Amino acid sequence: MIPQDTIVALATPSGAGAIAIVRLSGSEAIALAAGVFKSVRGKDLLKQKSHTLHLGHIVDGEKTLDEVLVSVFKGPNSYTGENTVEISCHGSTYIQQQIIQLLLRKGARMANAGEFTLRAFLNGKLDLSQAEAVADLISSDNEASHQIAMQQMRGGFSNEIANLRTELLNFASLIELELDFAEEDVEFADRSQFRELIERIELVLKRLIDSFAVGNVIKNGIPAAIVGEPNVGKSTLLNALLNEERAIVSEIAGTTRDTIEDELVIDGIGFRFIDTAGIRQTKDVVENIGIQRTFEKMEQAQVVMFLVDSSRLVDSSLLTVDSLKVEIEKIKNQFPLKQLIVVLNKIDALAAEQLENIVAQLNPNNHQPTSNNHQLIPISAKNKTGIDTLKNQLLSLVNTGALRNNETIVTNTRHYDSLLKALEEIQKVKHGLQTNLSSDLMAIDIREALYQFGLITGQVTNDELLGNIFANFCIGK
Repeated sequence: MIPQDTIVALATPSGAGAIAIVRLSGSEAIALAAGVFKSVRGKDLLKQKSHTLHLGHIVDGEKTLDEVLVSVFKGPNSYTGENTVEISCHGSTYIQQQIIQLLLRKGARMANAGEFTLRAFLNGKLDLSQAEAVADLISSDNEASHQIAMQQMRGGFSNEIANLRTELLNFASLIELELDFAEEDVEFADRSQFRELIERIELVLKRLIDSFAVGNVIKNGIPAAIVGEPNVGKSTLLNALLNEERAIVSEIAGTTRDTIEDELVIDGIGFRFIDTAGIRQTKDVVENIGIQRTFEKMEQAQVVMFLVDSSRLVDSSLLTVDSLKVEIEKIKNQFPLKQLIVVLNKIDALAAEQLENIVAQLNPNNHQPTSNNHQLIPISAKNKTGIDTLKNQLLSLVNTGALRNNETIVTNTRHYDSLLKALEEIQKVKHGLQTNLSSDLMAIDIREALYQFGLITGQVTNDELLGNIFANFCIGK
């Protein structure tokens, strides 16, 4: 499967910039570069040591294309495990294309998406989960997702899976050996030790599977919908959270007719805030579409911030605490799995005693919330009072304990699926031990569990799987 041809691609983002890097990898990479490179000191690239840097010019016959720095990495001590050359040139798009076209004419071919990292995997420089972490690292946009990607790329997750697989494989070989001596009715695998191993593997798999709930939101950002009636300050709250005028604010009811989304990183965790259309009865067709989208976004969100105009609670003819309680319960019943934060806005219009009375009525156990309870945060979005408290509350909803303790966190859906299937097979083996199932039947379940472990790290793979994974990479990585 390991290709021998030499590939070339731009390794920096396309477009003009200060510098650009053109990357070559393959058995003839250094020779190709040497054929178009003229060192200022007359050096021959073919004779230079690995991991060295050289100043010179890229030339096309008598024509000088650019002054460059050429980095030489000799296989197997390179990213791809092959001879690799990186040409640092000036960032003109014209220069980039001229150098790439020259190398193509000299015998290189354009790299496919992710082909450099694919070659690193094929040459044993990375396992498959580490290779996938490269893409996660490139796309990480906050501290938490960066930390997880770095831990996975360094092999934290791979090592954990590899250790489990090795231990299971050792016992599997003994089980398989028993099959060769079936007529003698002997046991080479100590059943008590095997039972302990299976229980330990089960616990580890459950921990890794549970971590996906945290890892997935950290990787993709936590969607938080801001909902409520018109004119309660939803757009003002979005602007206050982002600290910029992102949404139009108006006293006219129904100003926001569609959802507005923007992202904010709070203490290393990404949140995607969604300002929705105000929920009310209206004959306006466009506004009704916006209200329908509000309910769709509530369904997609993991956190629902129900915004209330607290000044209306002072005048019982506008809104009563009892009617508000009913609305809160409706949201809880409709979205029982969502984290709910009731945000009392416009507290600047209330006296301190009025606010205390409202808070006490709405949530008397505010300081000891239960799993079925909602959180209550008083704010003034206009004056940005209580915004930091709201941000801290949002952050507390995310379980980052595993992240702080540097535990393995699963963020990849493919890994999650394989872990679920591996757990199912391990539980079958556990049941087989409890019921004294024959070795030949247990061996089938063990092989399937080993297969799922191998899919994660790439010890078991196929062209279709690799194609699906590396197609999502950028060209040049």
